[in-house]
Amino acid sequence: MSKDYKLIKKDGRAKRGEFHTVHGVIQTPVFMNVGTVAAIKGAVSTEDLRGIGTQVELSNTYHLHVRPGDKIVKKLGGLHKFMNWDRPILTDSGGFQVFSLASLRKIKEEGVYFQSHIDGRKIFMGPEESMQIQSNLASTIAMAFDECPSSVADRGYVQASVDRTTRWLKRCKVEMDRRYHQQASDAVWH
Repeated sequence: MSKDYKLIKKDGRAKRGEFHTVHGVIQTPVFMNVGTVAAIKGAVSTEDLRGIGTQVELSNTYHLHVRPGDKIVKKLGGLHKFMNWDRPILTDSGGFQVFSLASLRKIKEEGVYFQSHIDGRKIFMGPEESMQIQSNLASTIAMAFDECPSSVADRGYVQASVDRTTRWLKRCKVEMDRRYHQQASDAVWH
């Protein structure tokens, strides 16, 4: 068990715990408010979220990459500054768009080729690119790039998808380790 996760109670297969992050503690299980492009729909401010006890916010890697752009968010100081949020942020991997934008994508072993739903431009996202984008966003918790197959996909397709996602997970881990070591090395020289 990770030193960042503390198991508080177990009842059968149900568990209650605390996940400690650099931006605060998350009580699990938890409901995550979704701010697809770093904002909750319906004019809910970050102050409103704090007021209702929101522990963690979920932002969408693909959508932020497309608009306003992860490099812009990085220049502005990352998602926490961009959305005025001091608590944990989880960024999904972009993998759900592999499912939801099925008519605009092509899956290959190296990653997924998308056509932007906004302006039609070509976008490529693989495990390394997903980790790069999430790193630019400076989220608290970055998810590994995955493929979400349709619930009506046949068993063979689902198995191939799980196998591909497992290979992509290994590539995500290598990329995040590389980024971590690069940042540590850069810190020594600055």
